[in-house]
Amino acid sequence: MSDTFFLATLQCRGNALIPERFERLCTLIIKAARDGAQVVLLPELILHDYFCIQEQARHFDLAHELTTEPMRALATLAKERSIVLVVPYYERQASGIYYNSAVVFDADGSVAGKYRKMHIPDDPGFYEKYYFTPGDTGFKSIPTRYGNLGVLICWDQWYPEAARLTALRGCDVLLYPTAIGWDDEEAEQRTAGEAQQLEQRHLDAWVTIQRSHAIANGIYVAAANRIGREGHLRFWGNSFIVGPEGEMLGRMKDDEDGVLLAEISRNRSEQARRTWPFLRDRRIDAFGGLTRRWIGDET
Repeated sequence: MSDTFFLATLQCRGNALIPERFERLCTLIIKAARDGAQVVLLPELILHDYFCIQEQARHFDLAHELTTEPMRALATLAKERSIVLVVPYYERQASGIYYNSAVVFDADGSVAGKYRKMHIPDDPGFYEKYYFTPGDTGFKSIPTRYGNLGVLICWDQWYPEAARLTALRGCDVLLYPTAIGWDDEEAEQRTAGEAQQLEQRHLDAWVTIQRSHAIANGIYVAAANRIGREGHLRFWGNSFIVGPEGEMLGRMKDDEDGVLLAEISRNRSEQARRTWPFLRDRRIDAFGGLTRRWIGDET
């Protein structure tokens, strides 16, 4: 395995099951491969609209398995282009059991691994607890032809514990397929100036927390977000890739679809961890409180 590989994040609209959008998704994947990408990351739940803006039992019919036609087509595309493809999807495990998942197709089209979203939000406009069972895969590093991938999904990106435990599994990069944006209802409760400031704070916080995961773990981090309006949500794009000291290697705009490419170097992470030996200096003997919900009442 080479010291380096090229990673691409894709930014595009959701609901790729609309024929023209699926064609556009495949075109972007092919473009990434032609540009030299060996690992390609797609946004969260990319095959569907973000149906979690409402609670409707009929949306459970959207869930599917790896044997469905679009999933087989994406696996075939990974094989044809010799790329590793990270595909987030709405997974049906059994009747009444559904997950927000991501499958990793290896460069030969086989399944290298799967991750099920561990942290499930429940906010206005993001009613995911209604649809998704909390993930049961744990935090893992998925070995592929080109590198070891740590896959987490959207709401997971706010948790330093998830990033740390995944990094400790030995992955080369943390990958965050994402569907996040601004809520019109929040903006309507404020003046135009206040709404703009709030939206900028939220976007900055989203970028900052993920850059902090890169720094704290000496590892690359990539986020692939959706774009466009869906109901009262406006997905903010801004997909990016950062290096192991938090340096911005590339970032997209809020309204463009396309491909972002960066080189991932294991040696670069090695050097960052030697310079800032956070993993060495962790007081693992004193971290027992992390397994508790709250410890503020202890004397």
